[in-house]
Amino acid sequence: MSVEVSPVRTRRDLKAFIDLPYRLHAGSEVWVPPLKLDQRMLLSRRLNAFFRRGEAEYFLARRDGRVVGRVSAHIDKLFNDHHGREWGWFGWFEVEEDRDAAFALLDAAARWLGERGCDRVIGPASFTMNDESGIVVEGFDREPYIRQPWHPPYYQRLVEEYGMRKVVDLLTFELRLEEKHEVLPVLWELAEKAEREHGVRIRRMSRRRLRKDLDTFAEIYNQAWKRNFGFWPYDKERLDGYALELQLVFDKHWFLIAERDGEPVGVNITVPDVNQVLKRMNGRLLPLGWWYYLRRQRYIDRVRVGFLGVKPEHQHTGVAAKLYQVQYQTAEHRPQQKGEAGWILERNEPMIRGIEMMGGKLSKRYRIYERLLREDAEPAQG
Repeated sequence: MSVEVSPVRTRRDLKAFIDLPYRLHAGSEVWVPPLKLDQRMLLSRRLNAFFRRGEAEYFLARRDGRVVGRVSAHIDKLFNDHHGREWGWFGWFEVEEDRDAAFALLDAAARWLGERGCDRVIGPASFTMNDESGIVVEGFDREPYIRQPWHPPYYQRLVEEYGMRKVVDLLTFELRLEEKHEVLPVLWELAEKAEREHGVRIRRMSRRRLRKDLDTFAEIYNQAWKRNFGFWPYDKERLDGYALELQLVFDKHWFLIAERDGEPVGVNITVPDVNQVLKRMNGRLLPLGWWYYLRRQRYIDRVRVGFLGVKPEHQHTGVAAKLYQVQYQTAEHRPQQKGEAGWILERNEPMIRGIEMMGGKLSKRYRIYERLLREDAEPAQG
């Protein structure tokens, strides 16, 4: 039977869009079912702040009436305005091992974006690079951490057979307290020098001040990450939404700000990996999902180092080393004694060297792809 692709128009369509990966990956031992309520909120044009600056369409592929794939096409207008680009993105990509269905979905996304003036289709990202991003190309046997995707190996093959080219790889690195002996001694020396000679001090964020501390995070992020692929600056609206997300996973032990003479110069947001709880919840709050979440401290023994950055003018003073040191010291007294750092752009050699100095080992690789929609478009540089 031929494949039919149509936009999501009804509640039933949206339910099918959300439910598809639960069926596709039901036999996987490593896939983590996201909370369906959270997925519904992220896809809501009314509730997700993305839709105040962007637009999107969702598509379902059906074969003989049965849903076999899904994809989104979306345009981040503020991102394009900030960079002077005409990019269109695809995301939320899930499909059976069905070449025709995958091609039909990507065709639908490309057509929708092309009709709105985009010069390429790039992704996947759902909806930004700080959400789930990339196609898994290494690390299929590892459970995803919070806000990381998971795909079976055939996704890479289908996307590349469609004609998409690699833009950049996003890397994650595993860290374990038990392997602290592998940390290069120079890192501890730099950390001590940062405090002794440059007056660097680390303070922990608090839940009560979290929204105010996120203004400090944005100040540092907007300087330290501005050359990263997919960057655009945090503004008040984005921070308001981010603060609500972080309240659900906040742990004062892991949210750090580095200061020098009272000036914030570095930041580290490390999040307990609630995916370990979500796996027990199986996508639902009822009947027992809420019970697992409330008792989450019993189950979470790992963290995701999501953001660690230093203002450019202070990057020579050992601030990053001091943040690394405090992370290891924290792990010695917390249940979470392992984790992943990332993602990190494969071309970010200074950050990769820093993680390797800490004993980090490459654990996963996610790939961002693009396909040009206009002959005059230049390939993206990751």
